[in-house]
Amino acid sequence: MATDLHQLRAFVAVVDEGTFTDAAITLQLSQAAVSRAVAGFESSIGARLLHRGPREATLTTAGSRVLVHARRVLDEVARLEESLSRPAGEFRIGYHFAVLGAHTVAVQRDWSARHPGNPLVFVQSTSASAGLHEGLVEAAVLRRVPSVRRIATELIGTENRYAAIAATDPLARRRRLTLRDLEDRIIAVDPLVGTTSGDLFAGRPVEVRTTHNIDEWMTAIAAGQAIGMTPESTVHQYRRPGMVYRRVVDVEPVSVWLAWQRDAPPDRIDDLLAMMRKAYAS
Repeated sequence: MATDLHQLRAFVAVVDEGTFTDAAITLQLSQAAVSRAVAGFESSIGARLLHRGPREATLTTAGSRVLVHARRVLDEVARLEESLSRPAGEFRIGYHFAVLGAHTVAVQRDWSARHPGNPLVFVQSTSASAGLHEGLVEAAVLRRVPSVRRIATELIGTENRYAAIAATDPLARRRRLTLRDLEDRIIAVDPLVGTTSGDLFAGRPVEVRTTHNIDEWMTAIAAGQAIGMTPESTVHQYRRPGMVYRRVVDVEPVSVWLAWQRDAPPDRIDDLLAMMRKAYAS
């Protein structure tokens, strides 16, 4: 499959703007150029991605699936481009849904006090390594350890697991839950970076709904279409009307790791590791 970035940008622009004409205006291209780019993308994918109507273009079923991944690729490219122009002296830490939860601000303040002029910047990423493999960050906070030898990891702490449920769900009336309470429910899971899998349910079959980012995950839960399982850091960092969190008491906590390139450890990584461990121990 031979796909280039201008094809992805054209496809996403048509979806966002609703028409090829408006997409062309946004991209500052001719309408014919946008049409050729989208057609080329469809040809390389081997599927029709858009229904072309007289007034608007709408997604096909295949287009809806492809759109999520196209946005993810463009987001990562934008982060890569941004990394090349970032200010000198920044210590950039990648993360997925949540950084350190309630400890995030405290660690940033401690770092600033010890290392003025060398700010600690947290960068959200949708890649499995939270931007580490891509060179977008110097280190990353992970809750799943990658099976890659060139990445070094150190445990910084653990977090309790919480169920995320619709506020109208009968379980929302309770303060604490068990795994048995969640049986026979649809579980919203991000397979790339999430911390939930069927293994949590001791081999019992569970129905999974795949999500691709935190907003999609919360929207499905608030609508009552699924429930979620998540580390405590998410509870502190993300709230949504119509959704509540409840502690799950009979499941192992989630381990939180600091990761970096083994062959090129960042300056002061030991200092950062000590700060994060202190925050989790407090």
